[in-house]
Amino acid sequence: MAGIAGSDIPVGIGGGIGGGIGGGIVQPTLPGMPVRLFACTPSRLATYADCPRRYRMTYVDRPPPGRGAPWAHNSVGAAVHTALKQWWDLPAARRTPPAAGALLEAAWLRDGFRDDEQWDNWRLKARQWLIRYVADLNPAERPPGVERTVAATTGRLALSGRVDRIDRRDGELVVVDYKTGRWVPDEDDARGSQALAMYVLGARRTFHASCRRVELHHVPTKTTAVFEHSEESLARHVGRAEDTAADIVDATASVAGGGSPEEAFPPRTGTQCGWCDFRRHCPEGQLAAPARAPWAALAP
Repeated sequence: MAGIAGSDIPVGIGGGIGGGIGGGIVQPTLPGMPVRLFACTPSRLATYADCPRRYRMTYVDRPPPGRGAPWAHNSVGAAVHTALKQWWDLPAARRTPPAAGALLEAAWLRDGFRDDEQWDNWRLKARQWLIRYVADLNPAERPPGVERTVAATTGRLALSGRVDRIDRRDGELVVVDYKTGRWVPDEDDARGSQALAMYVLGARRTFHASCRRVELHHVPTKTTAVFEHSEESLARHVGRAEDTAADIVDATASVAGGGSPEEAFPPRTGTQCGWCDFRRHCPEGQLAAPARAPWAALAP
């Protein structure tokens, strides 16, 4: 892909690196003028693909509607990610499994748990996950990227996002994403993740190095789901991302032109509505699925 170092994907790429997490909109231009790129993150695109109404409430409505209660599984994931980041920030001699456990204790959150007993049980459980997980890491070799923001451009997008970890193995970069949920990801999840594909492009551009391999590390089970992208598979992900961005631009332009926000950003209902942060503002979502308790996603 021209314009991203280490890549020769046969799809168009724009100029320099895009500017962060903003919400730039492709605007009408005169003939010969460059097209303004749509600035976004993978999570922004995924939010619209999941439900346009949720996208509107997250990124368009100002002030945004109030969200529901925090989720316990998000608290677990945030604490594990924070502890892993801080573990790599330690001097190499202090990167030990017990240190990871101590960092998890310090980062542990209370939000979303049913009661103190559940909070304490999950704190101990996550602490053991982390101790087992880092035991297989080489503390002397800090990865080139830890919680690293990367960016790249395509013909229509200015992409940016923060990667959990970027390793360098045998001269190539490897994108690593931590998972802590009940679902144990497999190769299909790694292959189908648009976010991981976008991180590959960003890693290539940011580090000026080859990158094809993506990995989902399920910390609770110490399993790894792996996929190696081809230029064709990356191009397919780019095409879908650009199509989603075009839909967002059209919907936003419709509202700016006086159209109905409800019609421009309709709800996409399903079982996922039980987990939506904006459920109380969405009658259709309330009918589609029962509300979930804040701790419902935790394993029994």
